[in-house]
Amino acid sequence: MTKPTLSPADPQVKKDAKSAAPKRSLTPRRRAREYALQGVYQSLVLRRAGSIPNGSAIAKQLAEDPAFRRCQLELFQGIFEGVLDRTDELEALITPALDRPINELSPVEHAALLIGSYELAMDLSVPYKVAINEAVELAKTFGGTDGYKYVNGVLDLLAQTLRSTEIQAG
Repeated sequence: MTKPTLSPADPQVKKDAKSAAPKRSLTPRRRAREYALQGVYQSLVLRRAGSIPNGSAIAKQLAEDPAFRRCQLELFQGIFEGVLDRTDELEALITPALDRPINELSPVEHAALLIGSYELAMDLSVPYKVAINEAVELAKTFGGTDGYKYVNGVLDLLAQTLRSTEIQAG
């Protein structure tokens, strides 16, 4: 069985003027988040198909991509493993902010929300604006046309609960 993968070349990924743009220059941190999104996406697709995702096999597959060596490995591992270890907990945080059942989200938006909520809830070293922006950028790059707006709205609501002190401080 072929494992599902997600890349900007996939048909699921939006095709617009940005797709025709020159190759993006990615920081090691952004690249780590993109690989984490791809891994979480694979995990969600496998889970929806009734399979039990194997995080280490997914990570190994992602690491085979030559560009993977240019990502910040510790950040990738922290986000990817953290999301997989806490998916149920993160989904419980996200669900009250959703306007539909979580299983009706696209896997890309679902993965971006899991990553954003993980950084908001579990990694206080990442400013809330950065956590939201990074998840929005992932949704813009890999998701549907307006999916990033939904991700932004949900994470903004979540941040008001999880990071209220930081938001008030300004």
